[in-house]
Amino acid sequence: MEILAQPDHTRNGGLSGSIMAWSRNRGRPRLSLQQHMTIHEALAAAIPLLGPENARRDAEALLAHLLHRDRASLLAHPETELTSEQAAAFNALIARRAAREPLQYITGHQEFYGLDFRVTPGVLIPRPETEHLVEAVLLWATQFHDEHLLQIADIGTGSGAIAIALATHLAGANFFATDISEPALAIARDNAIIHHCEQRIHFAHGDLLSALALPESFRFDAIVSNPPYVPTGDAATMQPEVVGHEPHVALFAGDDGLEIYRRLIPAAHAALHPCGLLAMEIGYGQRDALTALLHDWKNVRFIDDYQRIPRTVLALRP
Repeated sequence: MEILAQPDHTRNGGLSGSIMAWSRNRGRPRLSLQQHMTIHEALAAAIPLLGPENARRDAEALLAHLLHRDRASLLAHPETELTSEQAAAFNALIARRAAREPLQYITGHQEFYGLDFRVTPGVLIPRPETEHLVEAVLLWATQFHDEHLLQIADIGTGSGAIAIALATHLAGANFFATDISEPALAIARDNAIIHHCEQRIHFAHGDLLSALALPESFRFDAIVSNPPYVPTGDAATMQPEVVGHEPHVALFAGDDGLEIYRRLIPAAHAALHPCGLLAMEIGYGQRDALTALLHDWKNVRFIDDYQRIPRTVLALRP
């Protein structure tokens, strides 16, 4: 996940033309609206309020969301006029984004592994980097002749993105998904229903694997997790969208970011079959620490993310 702070650029106060004027309302950017505003004019006026980074993308995404149209349709008809109600609603959305609320929380959606997920401030927004974790588990699963025998746990499921992406591609496997947050589990259950896999994912509220009331003899074939791994001291360096809006319980894990790994790794060792897979996302600079924590596991290896940073660790239980 990309969480380092970005420069806080000064907002541009000048707008092209006389369609909208720059004003302030309780510290938030506001568009002063007039009638007969077209899509082109609304976007041209909104973009300067969002600063230089991804401003056009965000403005287009918000207007497409508001009008229930895809981006291509939006841009193909720039002459379409907005109603006064639509213009007012667009103003409210732009104000929220200019205040650094994540785009995904405003629209309520995020794409992950080719699937659309519902997201709210109660869950961490799924990141592209986590797709490496899903791909690694799917590749591991290809070695099994009968996926119906697979029992897989997703610890700290959040929006359910990992478990649901895996369930979509492993149609016969059985899944268990836990989270310490009840609001997160509610979103995960909704997402499972949306993607028609709710019958194969057993959700449980509680801490790590202790949330599951399973027979003592039960063992998993794989345990996957994208746990909190950010050191608490890094909060000052994180983007306002992240530290100001995403749930801290899903982000921070003690002074060094390793608190959850220290508990999850021995718990996974006890819950996996011999040669069972433990697959976890890790934070920047944590490769050596995870190598030490997994010193008595087999076949420990790391997978880099798109920026060539070790982001996923895989290990087999001895």
